[in-house]
Amino acid sequence: MSSEPEEKILGMHAERGRWALVLIGMVINLCLGTIYSWSVFVGPLTDYFKGALGQTVTANEILMPFSVFLAFFAIAMPFTGKYIETLGPRKVTIIGGILTGLGWLLASTVTSVWMLFIVYGVIGGIGVGIAYGVPVAVSARWFPDRRGTAVGLTLLGFGFSAFLTANIAGYLISATGVMTTFRIFGIAFIILIILLALPFRFPPAGWKPSGWTPPAGSSAHPVCECDRGAMLRSSAFYGLWACYFIGCLAGLMAISIAKPVGTDVGVAAGLATMLVGFFAIFNGGGRPVFGALTDRFTPRNTAILSFALLALASLILWQAPGIVTYVVAFAVLWGCLGGWLAIAPTTTASYFGTCDYPRCYGVVFLAYGAGAIAGPQLAGFIKTSTGSYMGVFPYVFVLAIIGIIIAFLLMKPPQIQKTS
Repeated sequence: MSSEPEEKILGMHAERGRWALVLIGMVINLCLGTIYSWSVFVGPLTDYFKGALGQTVTANEILMPFSVFLAFFAIAMPFTGKYIETLGPRKVTIIGGILTGLGWLLASTVTSVWMLFIVYGVIGGIGVGIAYGVPVAVSARWFPDRRGTAVGLTLLGFGFSAFLTANIAGYLISATGVMTTFRIFGIAFIILIILLALPFRFPPAGWKPSGWTPPAGSSAHPVCECDRGAMLRSSAFYGLWACYFIGCLAGLMAISIAKPVGTDVGVAAGLATMLVGFFAIFNGGGRPVFGALTDRFTPRNTAILSFALLALASLILWQAPGIVTYVVAFAVLWGCLGGWLAIAPTTTASYFGTCDYPRCYGVVFLAYGAGAIAGPQLAGFIKTSTGSYMGVFPYVFVLAIIGIIIAFLLMKPPQIQKTS
């Protein structure tokens, strides 16, 4: 029984109904996370621009919409935080869902790669940036007792998305063409996200699960409650931001080139598309796993574990490239990127509280945007310079070692007071 028995969610007592909100957030994130299927679009888009429009595009240009999308996704997050509080989670999710779908829908009309940057990258990215933080904030509020697990499960849909959408996109591209696929996805996202957003709301002030008391020293409750300004004065913020950036930089480099690297090591094109979906299982699964680990073993220890896995995966693919090492290494790389999408929001709530959480995590999430710009573009530069994507993995290895050092030194609970 809830501490406030009359509180209901979808007709259920709040302590049970809050799990329905996690499931809804998971499905919304599944729609938003279709961006992780971008590597499936790379080849068909390159062929479309060359065959239908007579335009030759480079590796950097065809990866740029992916980078622009993720960059505007991250940029929109800090500006959205205060509106989640004032407008409420339902309205903000609907606005974000409409813009997300519109970005995909308008992408079906472009006649140049630069138009794709704008309508897909900017509009779609802003839409995801608006909607993405809402399910996270809702789960963080309803689950003070199991925050890492709830946030991780909510975000599972974003990482798991490519498991479904990569294969759906591959089928639709073969059956209808790449531009029709953009159109179908756009219409579907608008309808689904609007409907799914309707039950979203925050718990009333002071609500907590029945019988739950925050245990002293546990990462399951806020170390401190502070606003964004106080967070920015803490060294813990800079340690978290730097580690998040490195984790996303390394992971997004891998995600953006998953299919072409597969074909480079000898995987058939059709199987490489299927493997993108397979890797998404690890991306999605990494979120609840690393979220739970963050609750149990502290953010710093979980961050170090993630970087150690990134270093090991990149090292084996760098030193022993092949189909088996490709599958193993990319499963780990995708899983660790998914893990950072749970470690960072859980750590933000744990270190800085939830009183100003949407705005605080919005700033932390800029690390993801920086990684989104740098990662795929660095991968494209390496491909252009060397003729192969395999040169990416020494860089990932070095970045992971740097991440271990920063996490050890700086990812510690902050010693700051709530601002007046």
